[in-house]
Amino acid sequence: MVDEPTVLDYFKSIFTFSRGRILKIPGGELEKGTENISGEVLEASQEILNLDARASLDTAFREETKPLPQALPISIPWLSLTVLGLALLAQLSLEPGPERTWTIGAALYSLSAIALVLAIYRREWVAAPLPSAERRVDPLTVRQFPLWFGIVFIFLAFLTFGGNRFTSLNVSLWLVALALISYAFWLPSPQPRPWGLRLRIFLDQKQWGLSITRWTLLMLGAALLAIFFRVYHLGQVPPEMVSDHAEKLLDVWDVFHGQTSIFFPRNTGREAFQMYLTAAVIQLLGTGYTFLSLKIGTVLGGLLTLPYIYLLGGEVGRRRIGLFAMMFAGIAYWPNVISRIALRFTLYPLFFAPTLFYFLRGLRTSNRNDFILAGLFLGIGLHGYSPFRFVPIVIMVGIALYLLHRQSSGGRKQAIFYLILMGLVALVVFLPLLRYALSNPDMFSYRLLTRLGTVERPFPGSPLLIFLENIWNAMTMFFWDNGEVWVISVTHRPVLDIVSAALFFLGVVHLLARYVRQRHWLDIFLIVSIPLLMMPSILSLAFPAENPSLNRTAAAMVPVFLIIGIALDGLLTTLETHFSSGRGRVLAWGLGIMLLILAAVQNYGLVFTQYQRVYELSSWNSSEMAQVIRSFAESVGDVDSAYVVAYPHWVDTRLIGFSAGYPTKDFALWPEHFVDTLENPRAKLFVIYLQDQTSLDTLKSIYPQGHLQLHLSRLETKDFWLFFVPATQGT
Repeated sequence: MVDEPTVLDYFKSIFTFSRGRILKIPGGELEKGTENISGEVLEASQEILNLDARASLDTAFREETKPLPQALPISIPWLSLTVLGLALLAQLSLEPGPERTWTIGAALYSLSAIALVLAIYRREWVAAPLPSAERRVDPLTVRQFPLWFGIVFIFLAFLTFGGNRFTSLNVSLWLVALALISYAFWLPSPQPRPWGLRLRIFLDQKQWGLSITRWTLLMLGAALLAIFFRVYHLGQVPPEMVSDHAEKLLDVWDVFHGQTSIFFPRNTGREAFQMYLTAAVIQLLGTGYTFLSLKIGTVLGGLLTLPYIYLLGGEVGRRRIGLFAMMFAGIAYWPNVISRIALRFTLYPLFFAPTLFYFLRGLRTSNRNDFILAGLFLGIGLHGYSPFRFVPIVIMVGIALYLLHRQSSGGRKQAIFYLILMGLVALVVFLPLLRYALSNPDMFSYRLLTRLGTVERPFPGSPLLIFLENIWNAMTMFFWDNGEVWVISVTHRPVLDIVSAALFFLGVVHLLARYVRQRHWLDIFLIVSIPLLMMPSILSLAFPAENPSLNRTAAAMVPVFLIIGIALDGLLTTLETHFSSGRGRVLAWGLGIMLLILAAVQNYGLVFTQYQRVYELSSWNSSEMAQVIRSFAESVGDVDSAYVVAYPHWVDTRLIGFSAGYPTKDFALWPEHFVDTLENPRAKLFVIYLQDQTSLDTLKSIYPQGHLQLHLSRLETKDFWLFFVPATQGT
């Protein structure tokens, strides 16, 4: 008689990872045909007793927990904890410092990767599976009349978009065309309940209750944490505008004065979305043509990206992954800085996140409506920030990977149909810019050609070698160096904090290992999408010093933080697995909270101390000059008798006008025009660069009665001269 293994033997085989294979329960093999649609075989027969936490992979807290037997031995997952420790030490060694070297970090990261692969092989490291697909047969139908009428309206809208202007007529035709095309392909929900009936049922309820779960409190806490990091000291961090802000505010001024452009040609050309967003902020909040108005719009865009990062967590695993991804993205210095700088950079991830969400959900659920929504956000994103023009390529690569893997079996025709539908909707939304691009191809593509080609300067070396070096520099920015652009970064440090970088590395290794085992297209797509989304920075071949840039790589933060969430969720699930139910959850969430706190503390210092200090020292204090001029104009002088003496590489004098409350006033005065001020009999004030001795001598010779005073700035390196000339007698 052959002895069969007991349940205790099975438990021992699970929790003693130093021993060989996990025992199988006789009769526990899955029947043929029980593979899920995604192609993964459910391993429930080997894991049903291993993880009580696995029974709730789609929830962060279990409503009910079946306690494991009291005699169950506890096996501490030393290998998985070692993986985390090695990764943290590796990234710590890569932090900026006088003796920083990459060799120690590379060695420790290599050991961490080996340990993680071993932990996965031994099934000590436990991660949430990819969500199962829902295969449905699409009827591939279309409503004929809305489709043909929509095509007619597309043609009419295209004709009326000439002249680079939004008008009430062409916008109306455009929106009607979009509505008709969307309706032509939109599939109604099965047996939809009329909204009137739903409202009546709701009103007929005798009692209305509000249920607040622990998950709700977690979500609320994550939201408040993100809001704090994004709006704290918003008016002071960063403190000063740069020349790009003057260009944006001038464009907004044009909008309010009737120039409703589709594409704004000022400063090599800009898409329109931020201009109209800022105009709406000014109109609704009355904040005027200020730095704050620009900041409010972009910070709001950054915050609205986070809910879609959360939703994406459910598409790559479960909602706890989304929670972790949203938390770490909410506190991270990278998205925080590109939101606060108040330029168009945050629009890149803002519209990519929903595009990716509806794209992935549409493929998983075979729902064409999701592709209509994905096309809508794809089209809007093309009106936001020029690097977004690479997103259609990312989507096509995603479809190609999907078609090449077994998960698309039986649904390839639908996937191609969905891609065409998504492209059609995006094309309709893109229609105004398409008309402009066809009429003005040089202006539309000028910025791209100056970086990718030799329009502005020749390549500083071999384009192929520059491209390869740019790829390396971009892909290592997460751990080593995020570039030298002080406006949007703490220069020459990793773009991620220590905890986030370590988790990102572990997440990438985990996805690669899972892809080798399961060959699921989504695992490899998440990794491949990162360099693709960074291509607008990588392809800066004529100006390789601009790579990596946190603005042109901004959408890559979406898959990056999703991968961070996947790694942290896997680590915590591993702890929950290897301890009894209550203790495992406490240890897991305790570790998660500790890691979050460490990341939050470092990111707080990066934004509100390091970035703020570097920005203050690198930018010019135009707001201080504006305050001096405003005080002069409101007392003894006049705004037209205040001048800022122009000097190369000094302050942008247009910014002083905006800060002083005179949006279209440029206070610049070049030295050759000093004599022109003699005709002005009013009191005069000249603001002069600290080292411009030539202008000082000239003014003293023209106005011997003038008074010179040194204005001491709050920053030790930003003092400037004030030269005051009293009013001529009799004025």
